Amino acid sequence: MIINENRVAQHVRNFERALSRYNYNEPMSRYLARFFKENKQMGSSDRKMTSRFIYNYFRLGNALKSESVFSRLIYAEFLCESISPLVTIHKEELAKHLTKPLLEKVDILKSYIGFDVNDVFPLHESLSTDLIKEKFVCSHFIQPDLFIRIKRGNESEVLSALEAKEFPYKLINTNTLALPNGFRLQDFPKLAGKFEVQDLSSQHTIDFMKSSPNENWWDACAASGGKALMFLDKYPSAKLLVSDIRLSILRNLNERFDKASVHAPSRQKVLDLTNDTSIILGKEEFDGIILDVPCSGSGTWGRTPEMLQQITAEKLEEFSELQKRIASNVVKHLKIGKPLVYITCSVYKKENEEVVQYLVDQFQFEIEKVELIRGYENKADSMFAARLIRKN
Repeated sequence: MIINENRVAQHVRNFERALSRYNYNEPMSRYLARFFKENKQMGSSDRKMTSRFIYNYFRLGNALKSESVFSRLIYAEFLCESISPLVTIHKEELAKHLTKPLLEKVDILKSYIGFDVNDVFPLHESLSTDLIKEKFVCSHFIQPDLFIRIKRGNESEVLSALEAKEFPYKLINTNTLALPNGFRLQDFPKLAGKFEVQDLSSQHTIDFMKSSPNENWWDACAASGGKALMFLDKYPSAKLLVSDIRLSILRNLNERFDKASVHAPSRQKVLDLTNDTSIILGKEEFDGIILDVPCSGSGTWGRTPEMLQQITAEKLEEFSELQKRIASNVVKHLKIGKPLVYITCSVYKKENEEVVQYLVDQFQFEIEKVELIRGYENKADSMFAARLIRKN
């Protein structure tokens, strides 16, 4: 491979310029889109390498903080890539190991510079107990896949369209596909509404939402409506109330349902779950409640590695208290003997096991099923889900 050292140097300068202007107050994807728009002189190669360098750099998390930005970038490239002109030019002794398995490269970097993989993920001592820590942390050096959920009845059409364009995919199950992140939705306009982009672990949470025909359910933190769509796809006769804290969120949910050619739930309410919900819901009770609470999002940081440097113990405690407060206001609307499905995209005990134990202790729930969903084993997000039955 012929390496153009001047081009590599230019890519590094672009990376340093982009990094220096990032102020951590927005997602990296949004920031980079604006940065490239403001720097129209950058070609596609420049944009691609700047994005690659930025994301690889943040995948180091809090590791090697004593090193310079440039050195950290080189070590990040070594861990994340099998081919890296940057490593080849500046660290020839590491370049010969680029194609080795990730865990071997972690050991090499440990011997070479004292790299400690535990430093990558913040507050690692607070992770949920069912997590295999080293595998989970190392997964952050690999970009997760893109997953889609095919609406029931559209399986053959979606697969045929992908095969016609010879687009690579991995069939997870009848309705779920894994795709490389280069998948362009706009290349398949005829498939609009026939599938939804939804992470594999998020799709797995449907196993906790078992419903009987014509039951009344409540999706209390509906957000963009992904789980509501999935729930109604499997249980079309269910009567579903969706709620969230802002009207704009529900409007976005309605747009998503419209694009999916699905009737949005007829019952929708703007609810602040940190306050007394009986003011609006009265004494209404449901046959099931889906509670996908606001959380640190720590199980998704493989997609947003810039977040690895932004969590603190104080913030984690705030999330835990918020989740307990929300759950306390919601549970009074659940019928006796019926399920509360508690979900987070977190990997921290404070947001997962500790909140579940709080619900058991304070409200006499019984744990029917609980799982730390190890998405890192499938290049997916990691999540936590519990199905709790109200006993009295």
